[in-house]
Amino acid sequence: MSASEQAVVAVDVGTSAVRSGLFGLSGRLLRSARVPRTAGVGDLFDAAGLFAEVSASLRELAVDSPPRALCVSAHIGSVAVDADLDPVLPGGGWSDTRGLDLLRRTPDERRAALLAGAGRPALSGGAAALALVLDEPGLRERVHALLSPKDYLVARLTGRLSSDTVDAAYTLVSDVRTRSWQTDALRSLGVPADWFPPQVEPTAVVGGLHGAGARYTGLPEGTPVVSGGPDGSVGIGVLLGATPSGIADVAGTTDVLARLVDDPVLAGPGAVVNPAVVPGMWTAGGATGMTGGAVARWRSLAGAVDDEELGAVPVGSRGLLVLPGLSGERFPRWRSETRGAILGQGVEHGPAEILRAAQEGAAFTVREGVDLLDPDRGLPLVFAGGSARSEHVARLRADALGRCVHVASDPDVTLLGAAALALVGTGEAHDLDEARDRLGLTFRAVEPDGRRGSRYDEVFDRWTAAREAVLAAG
Repeated sequence: MSASEQAVVAVDVGTSAVRSGLFGLSGRLLRSARVPRTAGVGDLFDAAGLFAEVSASLRELAVDSPPRALCVSAHIGSVAVDADLDPVLPGGGWSDTRGLDLLRRTPDERRAALLAGAGRPALSGGAAALALVLDEPGLRERVHALLSPKDYLVARLTGRLSSDTVDAAYTLVSDVRTRSWQTDALRSLGVPADWFPPQVEPTAVVGGLHGAGARYTGLPEGTPVVSGGPDGSVGIGVLLGATPSGIADVAGTTDVLARLVDDPVLAGPGAVVNPAVVPGMWTAGGATGMTGGAVARWRSLAGAVDDEELGAVPVGSRGLLVLPGLSGERFPRWRSETRGAILGQGVEHGPAEILRAAQEGAAFTVREGVDLLDPDRGLPLVFAGGSARSEHVARLRADALGRCVHVASDPDVTLLGAAALALVGTGEAHDLDEARDRLGLTFRAVEPDGRRGSRYDEVFDRWTAAREAVLAAG
């Protein structure tokens, strides 16, 4: 970056690596850095180690002029900290279930009210569950705040405690409609309300980088820090902008699906309701459970197959069916007892058929969620994430869903989303639509093939029947 060129810094904390990017105000990526995650992720992780990895990533950017802002996106989870912002326990990732059994034991009426306020169809792990674990001698008095991984990083950078409205929703104790904490629910759970910091919009400037944050990261002291949000929600924000004109699909280990609504009542049954990164809007949808993760698992067992060979496998994978629910189903069915399976295997099936059937199973899982969000099937799918890199997967999604698929020109939308929030938060862009255009994110349309789509309708019916039969058999 030249001395005269202004820029924003974006950070994306994923499950395998921390990525950072320096984006000029024109939207051009000037340089980037990547640091592998070594401090654990998933159920538990070392929060202090994560801050060190984020700091290392920012130092590698070697920013030599004061940036206009820094913004972070990160996976969901919980970090309990003391008054010095030191973790009291290991941080919890997206699959952390500590305290979930205790939360399930709460009275039915209290639990139902909690879920209704949180916009959730089912209990999950998170800060509300972890708070019940912290009610032990030697722990409760040490806890000063419960934060998401992203909010923990922002606190370490600025010295200020806050929670963006989307991460707050994942605690289960935020009222997603009013964007405020459920104080009555916290009181009924015996959890101190002051463990949960003030809520702010994802585009709000929380504060400036303080001295210690500047020393760790190599960025100038006083650099404005924009609140940011969860990685999937931030990616959805830059995909959809401020217009409810499609259903976003950020496809990674799981597919995160969402559409924008202007009233939470419109979310539909089984959908998670979150405040959108756009003020005054909400998202309806949720994470499907393992889809891309299941494909990766089968790939590790079956061996590598190139895209051309996979694309040549006929619709239905020659009768082979793969159920991808290796760790249970989330949106839209919320059945933790579901497990994966491969059905109908014969000597005619090789690695290509197995992997193609796994991709079809992932597409069918997405179809269930998308059809719930848009039963009239009039909205396109806006597709990003790792799976969007593959042309034949985009074609499969269009045919299996019977919808036009708008494929993002850059699948790594979480890093772009953090940059977009930084541009909006500092007033450099009016809204996310302008920020997306400035960052150069475009879309190409993949139309469904009617003949293949009709055949996929038949395979989808067989696939859903097989899944229910496997589930019923225990």
